[in-house]
Amino acid sequence: MSKGKVVVAMSGGVDSSVAAYLLKEQGYEVVGVTMRLWTVERDDLPRLSKRCCSVEDVEDARRVCDVIGAPHYFMNFEREFQKHVVDYFVEEYQRGRTPHPCLACNDKIKFDFLLRRAMFLDADYIATGHYARIRRDENDEFTLLKGLDTSKDQSYVLFTLHQPELQRLLLPVGEYEKSEIREIAARAGLPVATKPDSQEICFIPDDDYRKFVGERSKPKPGNYVDADGNVLGSHPGIQFFTVGQRRKLGLTGNTGDPLYVVSIDSQTNEVVLGGSDELMQSDLWATRVTFTSRETPRSPIEITAKIRYKAQDSPATLTPHGDWAEIRFHEPQRAITPGQAVVFYSGDRVIGGGIIEVQAPNPEYVVA
Repeated sequence: MSKGKVVVAMSGGVDSSVAAYLLKEQGYEVVGVTMRLWTVERDDLPRLSKRCCSVEDVEDARRVCDVIGAPHYFMNFEREFQKHVVDYFVEEYQRGRTPHPCLACNDKIKFDFLLRRAMFLDADYIATGHYARIRRDENDEFTLLKGLDTSKDQSYVLFTLHQPELQRLLLPVGEYEKSEIREIAARAGLPVATKPDSQEICFIPDDDYRKFVGERSKPKPGNYVDADGNVLGSHPGIQFFTVGQRRKLGLTGNTGDPLYVVSIDSQTNEVVLGGSDELMQSDLWATRVTFTSRETPRSPIEITAKIRYKAQDSPATLTPHGDWAEIRFHEPQRAITPGQAVVFYSGDRVIGGGIIEVQAPNPEYVVA
């Protein structure tokens, strides 16, 4: 008997393809869905370059569905992706912040709009190829866990999931190492078994985010300054910089010790530069804080926290304040970056997370 109908978000890559195959083998009724998110604007890129929603990706997903005996659908989410991912991406850089587009895509596209479409198909679940795990306890509470392959763990980009989404989500590849996933794909005869993984932002295939943002905004030149306000030079616009950046500052002459972007002030249009020691700090504030469990903390708790996707999680104290929180690390962290996510863990368990801010919100802070 079928374990239920599951809509699998299939990008045409090996991870989502194996997710569909594993669920089919486990007895689920699998429906493959490839989402059209972004119109390909360039045709001069090499075949192996990751182009969002390319014809090759759609065909790869369809071919995998043919192999495993599952129907395949192509759904258009371009309007939603433009508004909630691309526009957000550009607007954040214009504010001197560094967004993580995968967070917005997961939160709004995959686990909101796609989940709703799946319900129209009478599906019981949706599934993705993320390297993370979900556990259900005796009280029917669902826990989000890191993937078994720590080098591929993607739990960081899933912290916005709540209980209603977790109970309808399946993450089969999170139970395996990446090498095992490729072996499974090869044994199953999936045509994507050796397909390279994508590394860039999917809608910026040449990985030049500065060019992408510059073409969609109106850069305003400003000054580089040091911590004391001394002018060190001029810059072309704050949207071309991120905290911790050292390269492509465009400074002329010998500036002595290496300089890094320490902070960005959107009000004065200044980029503050300093030494590597000025990048270290122990405290941060997070807004839009959410928790994955039914019960949310009301008093300070000890956690580990991760301030960027590839960072190691570090011990910290979390003090909740409703929809925002203060996080104090036991050891200073390098280049805490506004606009990025800070994600809270207890061992392998994802507690929740929020968006990093440069200063504490006032008590009247209200999430839009």
